[in-house]
Order: sequence, then structure tokens, then C-alpha cells
Amino acid sequence: MSNPNVLPELSHHEKTVTERYMVVIFNNDTTEMDDVVCILMEATGCDVEEAYIEMWEAHHFGKAPVHFDGKEECERAAKIINRVGVETVVCREWND
Repeated sequence: MSNPNVLPELSHHEKTVTERYMVVIFNNDTTEMDDVVCILMEATGCDVEEAYIEMWEAHHFGKAPVHFDGKEECERAAKIINRVGVETVVCREWND
């Protein structure tokens, strides 16, 4: 007999993210644009097109959100991005 109190789509997940965080990168005048694209792909697993768009946004607007996940995962991605000299901040996706 099945348990009606357990949602089937949640019963198979090992980890559930309850609060979403994001990594924001900031433009600087020292890190090469190609290096930013490459590190974004490494840190977040995105493709080259997405990484380029995020780099472009940071370059033209001063900052860009580049990754959304749980706090621990965002901190991991931010640490990788910091290796090439790009400043990051990890914050809650929504301030409610």
C-alpha cells in the first residue's frame, strides 16, 4: 500500500534546495573576457553562449547574475570564479 502523505516526485531526491541563492559577478579592468567565459563554463557548467552573455552583461552593466542554486553550490561556484580575479558575491535570490 502506498503512503498518501509522501509526494512521489520528492521521494526520489537525495537533496532538496529550500532556499535559492545566486552568484553575481562584477566587471573589472584586469581579467580577460575569454578567461571569464572559460571560468564561468567551468564553475557553472553552462555552455559557451550562456557564459558569453553573462560576461557581456557584467562588462556592460557592471555586474551579472551567473548561477542559481543552493547556498553551498553557489559558494563552490563563486570560489572557482574568484580564481581568475573576478569578484563575486553569493546572496539570496529573493530578499523576502
